[in-house]
Amino acid sequence: MRLYAQTPARRSRQVLADLIAVAVIAASVWFALAVRDAIMLLAEPGRKVESAGDNLATGLDSAGEAASRVPLVGGLLKKPLQSAAEAGTGLSDAGQSLQHTVENVATLATLALIVFPVTFVLVLWLPPRLLWIRRVATTRRLLEAPGGADLLALRALTGPPTDLTAVPVPPAGLADAWRRGDQQVISELSKVALRRAGLRP
Repeated sequence: MRLYAQTPARRSRQVLADLIAVAVIAASVWFALAVRDAIMLLAEPGRKVESAGDNLATGLDSAGEAASRVPLVGGLLKKPLQSAAEAGTGLSDAGQSLQHTVENVATLATLALIVFPVTFVLVLWLPPRLLWIRRVATTRRLLEAPGGADLLALRALTGPPTDLTAVPVPPAGLADAWRRGDQQVISELSKVALRRAGLRP
């Protein structure tokens, strides 16, 4: 299976198209990851709120335990401190929730920024490349088959007439020479078909 043309001009265009496709895909991935990092900075307040809530809950729990040891009123002192500790836990949960929300947004944005450009590039770039590879494989099989040169010559005759300017025209014309089976004309025309496909004769 041939991936690139043998003719320099077409091969250069193919290599350039491949490099552009790879560069666009790499740039899309890099940009998406940079955007993800920027979005994840928004999770920092959530981390601080979570840390503050945990510290507050831990401190109030400890204060409640210490207050519970006070004779007579220990139970009364412990209850409001435990309630305040639960509020600290709620603050910590809110911080965690903010972080999860930011992470989800960052993940969705990253996927969108990767999937859409990569899909767009693949749709524009991959089908023509695969079509060319298939066409070249068919052309090579045709050339090696019995009578394949005749069919390639016919393909050259039915293609753009500008490609035929390099073929010496016999007095009766190219089409008549092909119909008569003129091997010289058939050989020249098959070379035109091969060059058109990006293959060396």
